[in-house]
Amino acid sequence: MLMTADDYRESLRSYRPRVYVNGSQVESVADEPLLQPGINAVGVTYDFALQQEHAHLMTARQGTSGKEVNRMLHINETSGDLLHKLEAVRLLCKEVGCAQRYLSHDALNALYQATARADAAHGTDYHQRFVNYLHEVQERDLTLGVAMTDAKGDRSKRAGLQANPDVYVHIKERRPDGIVIRGTKAIVTGAPYMHEFLVMPCRTHTAEDADFAVCCAVPIDAPGVTIVSRPAGRPGEAAAKFSARYGQSVAVVLFDDVFVPHERVFFAGEHEEAGFLTTSYASHHRHSCIAARAGFGDLLIGAGALMIEANGLNTDRHGHIRDAMVELITITESFYACGVAASVYYEKDPVGSVMPDTVFSNIGKLLLATKIYDMHRLAHHVSGGLIVALPGPDEDHNPDTQASLTAVLGGREDIPKDRRLEVARMIEDLTASNQGGWYSVISLHGGGSPEAMKREIWRNYPVMEKVELVERLLDRGVVDQGQRVSKQPGRCCAKGCEVPEPPVAAK
Repeated sequence: MLMTADDYRESLRSYRPRVYVNGSQVESVADEPLLQPGINAVGVTYDFALQQEHAHLMTARQGTSGKEVNRMLHINETSGDLLHKLEAVRLLCKEVGCAQRYLSHDALNALYQATARADAAHGTDYHQRFVNYLHEVQERDLTLGVAMTDAKGDRSKRAGLQANPDVYVHIKERRPDGIVIRGTKAIVTGAPYMHEFLVMPCRTHTAEDADFAVCCAVPIDAPGVTIVSRPAGRPGEAAAKFSARYGQSVAVVLFDDVFVPHERVFFAGEHEEAGFLTTSYASHHRHSCIAARAGFGDLLIGAGALMIEANGLNTDRHGHIRDAMVELITITESFYACGVAASVYYEKDPVGSVMPDTVFSNIGKLLLATKIYDMHRLAHHVSGGLIVALPGPDEDHNPDTQASLTAVLGGREDIPKDRRLEVARMIEDLTASNQGGWYSVISLHGGGSPEAMKREIWRNYPVMEKVELVERLLDRGVVDQGQRVSKQPGRCCAKGCEVPEPPVAAK
């Protein structure tokens, strides 16, 4: 059953999570002002699924049940599914900045693949447990928080060698009816206003660290769960033209001896398959991040164009402004094109689902992670210094200064001063405020650091195909006129050979 945004907000009232924001305990998540921008943003993922003009993107038919579900909870089965997901995430994020709920999609798709692999290797029943859980989540139209990034402690040591094992979530106890988990997840997107957490490993583990290779579903108000969160966006700030309405909280989540029944446990020590889960999730999530930041790029492009107009500039006559806008467009569409390519050159999993191409997904995410600062710079360039120099919004209603400011802070005569200032404040909000800094850092490190993307690109890119290409050209005499003799089997004989040394005359 598809919910509305109002239904979603009301559903949060049935949970009683232990949540702290800015040092104070939250009595009701659904009514906490500091969390409203995050709840508003997730709410759009519900309402858009029910709007006729967006339903083709925001809903899909689930193959395992035959039911219509929200796109953010769907298991992808075709290249078209990947493209529709990409477009849906971009649609949402150009509306709200960061829709957050696409993390649910990415984790569900990775788990669908990984649990099937674990069953094939170990004879477990994880996949059927997961499919049962998937159908429940889809039927109830839930939003899931991905509790993946551990606190990690000393980064030079494996999980099992940490002085404090609680810097990683791990299995503390195994019971006949389930497991008990303990530890810390340090970066959980939207944690206070999720319905449940999908607890997942953030790295590959060894056999010695098998108890850290755990994956399970935990309600956010399960006994032993504590959520310590930042506010979502900039609620209540008059200058926050965007993030006072839409934003995202990030939280540390503490699991203090939390019991999880077997039917909600999807990995419990199968470290090799849990390692695959981690890399599979990375590909799905980086593919989604591409679309999310393309949506953010749409916001910057639109706001930049409005600011140019309000400033009285003309891109036909001011080439440097046009060039900056073209560069901003090029950056945005370049990494988005990688998402499209990843959708087209998809990989079919043995379980029947599809995942985006790993190389294109990681290249796109690496581009956006490193180019986000250029996107901000270009928005600043085309907008001018007013975005951080203009007086605060309280001056708009100050009788002592309002008239004077109105006279001098306008741009084009046919564009009201108030409109120019509102656009300037929006660009400040998106790029030069603490929220703008948050977008930069979450783009750089969200879904893995640039180093993680580089490793995946190198690990999966077919470098040897390029090597073989050049070697084939060399063998054909294209480069060295045929003087090179291959030592590779199959090039000149079955075993490979070398040019023999000339005979030495006997003395």
